[in-house]
Amino acid sequence: MKVLERISDFAGKYMAIIALLVAIIALVFPGPVSSVIKTSYVNTLLGIVMFGMGMTLKLSDFKVVFTKPKAAIAGIFAQFIIMPGLAFILVQLFQLPPELAVGVILVGCCPGGTSSNVMTFLAKGDVALSVGMTACTTIMAPVVTPALVLLLAGQTVDVSFMSMFMSIVQVVFVPIAAGFVINYFFEKFAQGFAKVLPLISVVGISLIIMAVVAANQANVLAVGPLVILVVMLHNVLGYALGYGAARLLGLSKAQRRTISIEVGMQNSGLATSLATVHFAAMPMAAVPGAIFSVWHNISGAVYANFLARSAHEAPAGEEAEDAKVATQGANA
Repeated sequence: MKVLERISDFAGKYMAIIALLVAIIALVFPGPVSSVIKTSYVNTLLGIVMFGMGMTLKLSDFKVVFTKPKAAIAGIFAQFIIMPGLAFILVQLFQLPPELAVGVILVGCCPGGTSSNVMTFLAKGDVALSVGMTACTTIMAPVVTPALVLLLAGQTVDVSFMSMFMSIVQVVFVPIAAGFVINYFFEKFAQGFAKVLPLISVVGISLIIMAVVAANQANVLAVGPLVILVVMLHNVLGYALGYGAARLLGLSKAQRRTISIEVGMQNSGLATSLATVHFAAMPMAAVPGAIFSVWHNISGAVYANFLARSAHEAPAGEEAEDAKVATQGANA
């Protein structure tokens, strides 16, 4: 067990590098990878990752909405307004073809990514707020995500709200609920499982990336630079606008860092899964999600390091101001 824990710690620490390496492997050896890891496995793999996330959740994780209502509600609204809005603007600005456009919009309409909690910790942010936001936006996803996709992409492609709703329930809500129940009734077992969760998450996301990239290798190489540029802009602008929105609302610096990361980092595995199932006739729709999975782990690690450094360099007066703002927010 100790060996597995050490491997899990290593996988969690170097997730960005691992994601990049598996994407390169899938690009160089698409045939062998596709013969072993098929796109039909994507839903199952995502379900396993979501089950693991559920085993880390407790009722207290949702209390953040009541203990820090201003920050939590602002973050949730920012998540579901900024990233979908950015996605729509970018696909229009770069005149992306429909299958790539729907892929970018899917990424934008998904809830926050699970790795955002780790990045928030590294960035010296508000981890409780991060976990609470991820939990809340994920639980809201079955309704909000298909509704946003229908609104933003419904004029371009055929979007079935109910079909997408059921998919998110099956691959996100049910696994998370099952993990949550196990954690509630078998807490000691769940705590032991949590120690190897980073390994399970990294393996699951890596296999999803490999399956999608290998299946679309030729198309990825053909349109790669354009998609990568759009994905990078989507992610980085998400960080910036998330931070800006939190600052305008007068939130503390720790809360700004948290909301910035939560907004910029998406559950791109879910976007990839939805594209694979609901837009099978448009295989390139899954590519933006796969590329986002690789990129946001790299950018997230770099950004978290930058935020952590700025937190250490902040004058004592600013930290006192943060404490005052946080106290006011808790009493709001």
